[in-house]
Amino acid sequence: MTKKPLLVVIAGPTAVGKTSMSIEVAQYLNCPIISCDSRQFYKELDIGVAKPSKEELNLIPHYFIGNKSIHELYSAGQFENDVLNWLDSYFKENNIVIMTGGSGMYIDAVCNGLDELPKNEKIRSKLNKAFKAKGLVQLQEKLKKLDPKHFNKVDINNPQRVIRALEVCMSTNKPYSSFLTNKKKIRPFKIVKILLHLNKENLHNNIEKRTDQMIINGLLDEVRSLHQHRDCNALNTVGYKEIFKYFNEEINYNEAIEEIKSNTKKYAKRQMTWFKRDKDYSWVDNNDRNLAFEEITSIINDN
Repeated sequence: MTKKPLLVVIAGPTAVGKTSMSIEVAQYLNCPIISCDSRQFYKELDIGVAKPSKEELNLIPHYFIGNKSIHELYSAGQFENDVLNWLDSYFKENNIVIMTGGSGMYIDAVCNGLDELPKNEKIRSKLNKAFKAKGLVQLQEKLKKLDPKHFNKVDINNPQRVIRALEVCMSTNKPYSSFLTNKKKIRPFKIVKILLHLNKENLHNNIEKRTDQMIINGLLDEVRSLHQHRDCNALNTVGYKEIFKYFNEEINYNEAIEEIKSNTKKYAKRQMTWFKRDKDYSWVDNNDRNLAFEEITSIINDN
């Protein structure tokens, strides 16, 4: 029987060390990397989404980084189709690839498929107008009321996700979560899932250091160059929305930096909540990088 090709997923919260570890493992395996970070798809965003540096990108071929514009919506379903098509072509001549990122819904889409959810363009348009007119908070409150179960799982700071969930709730009069069957689709390749994690203190230290480095690297200039596009859904995200508030004199400079750090820590916590649901992950402690690398390569070699 022919051995199935292998998709190695290296997931984890923001600032856990996925980029450097994935590159090291990809060099060991001599394979490319599929990026699965819903914020790194956008070509206009660099520093604030911690895209791999040019030097890192030159070490190993990366796919699905900077392939979309902030003016486009790019759903988990579209990503699923694009990656499956890419894998179908790639696996004709190759047998292993790494997919890395922290966007749990997008990882799930590729590995398990998505449930078929009802669409209602009229309601979606209405919700988008409400978001642009009154902001995200009132939509978050509405979702919490209509589907508290999904509210506690979804990235509530992602307007696209909140609006999509509300669209389903409002068009069907049923909770969004009631449509999630969790039935896994069969894939023509084997999947190994690895979850990198750090203790809380180290993860929070990484987040604080990385935020400070983003400022040094020119985050304020990057956000300033995008100010005219600040109404784009893609920019209502950690690292950008706080600087916009500073530019609009809603908060001072130090408050903006502290908000980025605080919101990033909350985001990392939500990511871990998502990943903990999935029992297919092998947890790898990244507090000791050398041991983590050995453990990851051992898991891969066993498959």
